[in-house]
Amino acid sequence: MILCRCPFLANARSRTCSLSTVAVAAAVRRGDLTGAEEAFASTPRKTTATYNCLLAGYARALGRLADARHLFDRIPTPDAVSYNTLLSCHFASGDADGARRLFASMPVRDVASWNTMVSGLSKSGAVEEAKAVFLAMPVRNSVSWNAMVSGFACSGDMSAAEEWFRNAPEKGDAVLWTAMVSGYMDIGNVVKAIEYFEAMPVRNLVSWNAVVAGYVKNSHADDALRLFRTMVREANVQPNASTLSSVLLGCSNLSALGFGKQIHQWCMKLPLSRNLTVGTSLVSMYCKCGDLSSACKLFGEMHTRDVVAWNAMISGYAQHGDGKEAINLFERMKDEGVEPNWITFVAVLTACIHTGLCDFGIRCFEGMKELYGIEPRVDHYSCMVDLLCRAGKLERAVDLIRSMPFEPHPSAYGTLLAACRVYKNLEFAELAAGKLIEKDPQSAGAYVQLANIYAGANQWDDVSRVRRWMKDNAVVKTPGYSWIEIKGVMHEFRSNDRLHPQLYLIHEKLGQLAERMKAMGYVPDLDFVLHDVDETLKVQMLMRHSEKLAISFGLISTAPGMTLRIFKNLRVCGDCHNAAKVISKIEDREIILRDSTRFHHFRGGHCSCGDYWPAISIICKGHKTE
Repeated sequence: MILCRCPFLANARSRTCSLSTVAVAAAVRRGDLTGAEEAFASTPRKTTATYNCLLAGYARALGRLADARHLFDRIPTPDAVSYNTLLSCHFASGDADGARRLFASMPVRDVASWNTMVSGLSKSGAVEEAKAVFLAMPVRNSVSWNAMVSGFACSGDMSAAEEWFRNAPEKGDAVLWTAMVSGYMDIGNVVKAIEYFEAMPVRNLVSWNAVVAGYVKNSHADDALRLFRTMVREANVQPNASTLSSVLLGCSNLSALGFGKQIHQWCMKLPLSRNLTVGTSLVSMYCKCGDLSSACKLFGEMHTRDVVAWNAMISGYAQHGDGKEAINLFERMKDEGVEPNWITFVAVLTACIHTGLCDFGIRCFEGMKELYGIEPRVDHYSCMVDLLCRAGKLERAVDLIRSMPFEPHPSAYGTLLAACRVYKNLEFAELAAGKLIEKDPQSAGAYVQLANIYAGANQWDDVSRVRRWMKDNAVVKTPGYSWIEIKGVMHEFRSNDRLHPQLYLIHEKLGQLAERMKAMGYVPDLDFVLHDVDETLKVQMLMRHSEKLAISFGLISTAPGMTLRIFKNLRVCGDCHNAAKVISKIEDREIILRDSTRFHHFRGGHCSCGDYWPAISIICKGHKTE
């Protein structure tokens, strides 16, 4: 019997194979690796292109190197794309040695093979080896030069990056310029980064994102928001999830709730509103800007939640002092099958700190490794020191610091130092202050806290000694200031402020409040005036702390009953905390005050912290009271 080939059937098989390959590729593009595997398995006749599509999916996923190797070994005739994709998979999985062996065994190499090697080695930190591979390349293109410039920029060697940038034959590639922008932003040279950005012959979305993220990283959040407006309105560049994540972090850093709400409304008109990264960033922004109810509502509306989203909401509850709800959410997260990570436990321990749940916190800390295989990190130990200090267990906290399997973070000693002020323990205070000053003689926090403790004990000679010590070491104290957003405008106040245009009205309101507060039994806590002056002047100084000025301005600038949101760069002082409670009752207002440690919700003469706040804040790099 003679078999003849039917052209129609051959074409049909070819079309079926092509469609199956397209289905695998489409699933990979949308990030559906399971769908890609299913489409691949249902393909009766697989070509090398079909294998390569699934291989690309494994290269994009974390922890799938073994699957990629197994799939590669099944390819009947692997081509250069097959080898290059597997090479990328090795680098994506952190297996640079495996990539080196594969590259050495490749039967044929094209320019993409060499570029993958140069780029992978650069990103792995082996820049000199990448340079050797680059010099050995038979043919180079713009991608080759981009990889080298990016490698030196990522390593922080901007002088080398500059040299390679100048030598690059093609200067019209946005990737080349963006590498320089990102590199300078990473080392904190914002001016140089902006010079490159402004000189770019062409910009793409990644270029804009590099500057927005760099501004936020380098504490120029206001510039990040300004650039975002320019990007959207004037440059007509459509932002992506990465852009919005950076901008929303900038809103959080500035406590710019109004701008954050505008971005949320804008997102609702775009498909980005369903993006998990954007949703999580919005939840975090609302939490950090003091609008916990909006964060809860948004979290409840999210269609999918990963561990990062759960962490953001748990951390939000913790920072707002609702530790019980944070722990309830933690339990819900586990019930829904989401595995906690080390950040989850930092959030849970923080919730225990702000709610006084010492025993539960200890159980969580001890169960991390046993139940979840999570090795406690320095952050967890710092939380435990804070938790023990707040519970008054200073000796146990000192024992924990001494037993840490690594060098304690300065925040652990800062926490202990702050606790010593509450529990009037001069011995441990001097120990903690000594360690902090030894680690960073220029940081004002330790000096100021120690001076506070001496002042509280009326040891003014020791206060003077600490101040001389600061002067000898050329230490500059970080000034305390508070701010409030009114109709989109930020109003900033420093202690005894003399610059605000409505200062007369602010003082007039404070005078009225002082009379009513006194009638309700409020007595100024003069321990929070760290100067050896008479009592009348101490009272006046207390009434002009930045928190009180901001609250007073908020009261005269907003409608009755409207919630006030105050922010402070340092820890709220004890007298201002007591005053805010009384004012919230007098004015029948909710006052939300975020300091360097947490949020305080004042309502009807009470605070959400249950007056647990004085125990301790983390003192490191200048966290202190005015």
